[in-house]
Amino acid sequence: MQLDKIVNYHKALADPTRIRMLVLLAEGEMTGQALAEKLCLSPATITHHAAKLRGVSLIHERRDKNAIFFSLDHYFLKQYEGSLSAVLTKSEAAEIKEAEPMDEKNERLKQSVLRNFFTSDGKLKHIPAQLKKKRIVLESLAEKLEEGRSYTEKELNAFIKAYHPDFATIRREFIMHAYLYRETEVYERNPKEMWERWETLA
Repeated sequence: MQLDKIVNYHKALADPTRIRMLVLLAEGEMTGQALAEKLCLSPATITHHAAKLRGVSLIHERRDKNAIFFSLDHYFLKQYEGSLSAVLTKSEAAEIKEAEPMDEKNERLKQSVLRNFFTSDGKLKHIPAQLKKKRIVLESLAEKLEEGRSYTEKELNAFIKAYHPDFATIRREFIMHAYLYRETEVYERNPKEMWERWETLA
């Protein structure tokens, strides 16, 4: 997750009313009118604060006739969780990585998986069922994405299809395992420090 997104996230939370709105929405979807009544505020004030929260993808908004319903965006709540810590420890993680190279056993496993699951021209034969091997494959593919570049969903699909036809599954796995960050159908590669480490799996 990019630094400006983390900054905007914390700005959006820097208001007691918005925190109270999130607490109420944690109990389930609510209309703007219901939030206004619970918080003793005007609907216009709720709309203002909801726009701030929606701007950083913390809440969803849907309309049903004359009512506006709000709900938490659990995907982005999870993405933001720990992102600041990852940024703060980035240099420390880099030092650890440099000081402690991958041990020989893991390196052998990685090379074995890459040989077994990729063809000689770099195509992915099939997606591994075992989680550890799947992470190795996903990491190898994610490393080929440009850091700092924004990909549309169409561009990302085309990138994946160059290696394997099941672009939808791999795109979903990229998100689930924190290799990529998604916002309004735009994808960016997360810093490597945020990637889930396959080396820690049994």
